[in-house]
Amino acid sequence: QVQLVESGGGSVQAGGSLRLSCVASGKAYSSNRMAWFRQAPGKEREGVAVIYTSSSATYYRDFVKGRFTISQDTAKNTVYLQMDSLEPDDTAMYYCAAGPYGRSWYTERLYNFWGQGTQVTVSS
Repeated sequence: QVQLVESGGGSVQAGGSLRLSCVASGKAYSSNRMAWFRQAPGKEREGVAVIYTSSSATYYRDFVKGRFTISQDTAKNTVYLQMDSLEPDDTAMYYCAAGPYGRSWYTERLYNFWGQGTQVTVSS
């Protein structure tokens, strides 16, 4: 059954904004933390931001701090990634992930639910 579904990707010019959404269902919905990862062509997948679902605590990688904001709407079982001041280097497939508590939130093997991804393309 479907567990995580992303939406909101698209093409924007540098400096623009996008908001990604991730709707969770089933066991994914009850995960302790939900994160956004991204993978650019020819590069490894990397963690972008995480939200701990019970406390709403958030953490970001340095390369998106001050530009991206992760949030959740528990009534809608949805996690968002607001992306502002987008740069061409932000171009990637963005994935939503859900999983239990653990160290190093940006390590993808710690997550057991993944969405199919949504493409973000930023042109200069």
